[in-house]
Amino acid sequence: MTENIQSTEFDTAWEEEDFSTGDYELAERAALRRVAGLSTELEDITEVEYRQLRLERVVLVGVWTEGTAADSDASMAELARLAETAGSEVLEGVVQRRDKPDAATYIGSGKVAELRDVVQSTGADTVICDGELSPGQLRQLEEKLKVKVIDRTALILDIFAQHARSKEGKAQVELAQLQYLMPRLRGWGETLSRQAGGRAGGGNGGVGLRGPGETKIETDRRRIRARIAKLRREIAAIGVIRETKRGRRTANEIPSVAIAGYTNAGKSSLLNALTGAGVLVEDALFATLDPTTRRAVTPEGLPYTLTDTVGFVRHLPHQLVEAFRSTLEEVGQSDLLVHVVDGSDGMPEKQVSAVREVIAEINEETGTPMPRELLVVNKIDAVGDLGLARLRHLFPDASFVSAHSGLGIEELRVRIAELMPRPEVVVEALVPYARGEVVARVHRDGEVLSEKHTESGTLLSARVRPDLAGVLEEFATNGTPA
Repeated sequence: MTENIQSTEFDTAWEEEDFSTGDYELAERAALRRVAGLSTELEDITEVEYRQLRLERVVLVGVWTEGTAADSDASMAELARLAETAGSEVLEGVVQRRDKPDAATYIGSGKVAELRDVVQSTGADTVICDGELSPGQLRQLEEKLKVKVIDRTALILDIFAQHARSKEGKAQVELAQLQYLMPRLRGWGETLSRQAGGRAGGGNGGVGLRGPGETKIETDRRRIRARIAKLRREIAAIGVIRETKRGRRTANEIPSVAIAGYTNAGKSSLLNALTGAGVLVEDALFATLDPTTRRAVTPEGLPYTLTDTVGFVRHLPHQLVEAFRSTLEEVGQSDLLVHVVDGSDGMPEKQVSAVREVIAEINEETGTPMPRELLVVNKIDAVGDLGLARLRHLFPDASFVSAHSGLGIEELRVRIAELMPRPEVVVEALVPYARGEVVARVHRDGEVLSEKHTESGTLLSARVRPDLAGVLEEFATNGTPA
């Protein structure tokens, strides 16, 4: 009896707790984990040993071709975070200084021998290269190192595959993975054997199967091409739905604000702080992939939409840019771009240039102009006074906020309202009291300059959009809207 009462109280407490969508997704993502202290084995297994049993052990390899040593170290540190996000344990990282990557083995035959010694001494089972490898480089490295070799592109695609939630997101990730896999298909043994051959009645041939035939790897390529074509059709159909929703918002003259920025800069946290959306927030790279649109209002009460988009990273794989094109177009077609920068990063200016490069590429291909940009430096609560002074010097026109603590959020709301496109038609109208819904719409969708209550009705002077100006035309006191 006591157990039932306790269970009921627990269920009631769970139901009364205010959990957001992001909380549930985060709980699901961490649903399978080790609980310390429950093992009944005779030997104690520490957390470190457990991680060694469960995680891939990787060695990172980079080629430093340009920039400073600090740039090279920052790129390798980011690669390490990507590897950890994908579920790996980083054992070692090596960088080689070259004018350009070696065409055959990426780092050169001599360095490959040294890398093989590092792999053997550390017991690594995977090597991750900080760049996109050609099919030949991939094959040569795996033959010489005798372990699995992947590149930066494959690593990012793996993270996207883990974090994709919606149907559109999963289709986009699968399309990018197949486009990456297509030129890298390799075969051996039965994979390269012919489908036909042999004599009639034999086990490998017969009537209808004579001739050169088709290898299994060719069959795989044909199936991948068919799957790519199907995914393109699905994404195009989803893109039509997205375009319809965007067109509806445009018809209603609702300004759109897109939140873009480097991965893990705090875009989802900023969306939650501005709208209370409750989307997933996690200290990980590419934690959220699916765009989220929420309604918000300015301090004056004017509505607008806020859209959180997929994060960016240096050298974002072109397969992802192409697959996520319909999602990234939300940024290019917005009225205002809120560009979020991680203030706690060592080189935030590199983040800014990487994001602007991808957005410029999308806008150039779609033929849309670059939207107005508001730079927002986030996580200032994790930066000291000296670092904050440096950030203010680097980005003098930016807004400085902390989405976690709420510092600067109200000032950011004001900045967004100032930079958004405003209604362009000024009207003066005397609206009868019987038409209160018109006055309410002016307050909701327009900018009221003055308001006075008279015997005949409400005398308004407001700045509105053309569609609302047409509604107010019959009540205009100055003949026609000015």
